[in-house]
Amino acid sequence: MDHSATTPLASEVLQAMLPYFSDKFGNASSLHRFGLEAKEALEESRGKVAALLGADPEEIIFTSGGTESDNLALKGIAYRSREKGQGNHIITTAIEHPAILETCRKLENQGFSITYLPVTREGLVDLEVLESAVRKETILISVMHANNEIGTIQPLEEIGKMAKEKDIYFHTDAVQTTGKIPIDVQKMELDLLSISAHKLYGPKGIGALYVRKGTRLDSIIQGGGHERNLRSGTENIPGIIGLAKAAELAQQDMMIESKRLLRLRDRLAGLVLDQVKDSWINGTMAERLPSNLNFGFRYVEGESLLMFLDSKGIAVSTGSACSSHKLEPSHVLMALGLPAEECHGSLRITMGRCNTEEDIDYVGSAIVEAVKRFRGISALGR
Repeated sequence: MDHSATTPLASEVLQAMLPYFSDKFGNASSLHRFGLEAKEALEESRGKVAALLGADPEEIIFTSGGTESDNLALKGIAYRSREKGQGNHIITTAIEHPAILETCRKLENQGFSITYLPVTREGLVDLEVLESAVRKETILISVMHANNEIGTIQPLEEIGKMAKEKDIYFHTDAVQTTGKIPIDVQKMELDLLSISAHKLYGPKGIGALYVRKGTRLDSIIQGGGHERNLRSGTENIPGIIGLAKAAELAQQDMMIESKRLLRLRDRLAGLVLDQVKDSWINGTMAERLPSNLNFGFRYVEGESLLMFLDSKGIAVSTGSACSSHKLEPSHVLMALGLPAEECHGSLRITMGRCNTEEDIDYVGSAIVEAVKRFRGISALGR
């Protein structure tokens, strides 16, 4: 129940990757037959990833994952724009993944100006507030497609239309949505989009950045000029094959799987909310990933619930996996306006392909049992 942290490698993905670890081990930059075999696989994979996004193959740049893709998008646009004297202002949101927020803080230290937009109580960007934040120096807007903690889906089409009208580059971190809900980079007017394979049943350590034709950005890794001079380094062919196969599978199964997960999600929400007083769902239910629930419980600590559920064989999260070692309240939940004590009582459930209705009933019962147990021994219990 923690698929937003990572997903199991699909068996079909593993089988596709295996030959490229040993039998087909060539370097895609080599001119002999081993290299040409790897190059052919590389370009075929580029096409499969592009198809999932509605992009052209040459617009796909392979990276080591979502974090590198986010860094390349933001720093690449920022450094190029500064070099050309085109502006130094970036707009993002207060609920972005740390890969965006920490990159923005680094850019601030280098003299760039960053606006961190607030969100509504439901976790949505207010389009009027966004438009009012635009300046003549604005070079980039970066708004994540769906939040990794609360699953809120942002109105990318409307943002993209506004960004295009104002001639501002538009980036989205789509790590949580790629392969789960439809993405069309043309319809959304996106210039840059980040993805990571291990969130869609692919391998860890591989991702991609979509870069629209004509988008100008600097590389942040120098070397042999691989990936259109944007990401030097010998390509991870087994990983790229795995990402491509995962993308292919996702495209085939997305609509059926999203409907199935939506039924499971709503069933679990009903089971818990009907039996636990002083409980709620963080974020909107209307514009939300079909796999995501983020419960809030008063008078109980989320970490206590997590450990209890783990003892029952259930893996969940109290926030994002990238921040799970931190003791401070979730920056996402704080941005929704929740008090710190309510932020600490959160529980993120994210379902995937292997979860069944029986799992939902088991998890629902375990959550109800855990909350009642910990409230019974808490000084704040009711």
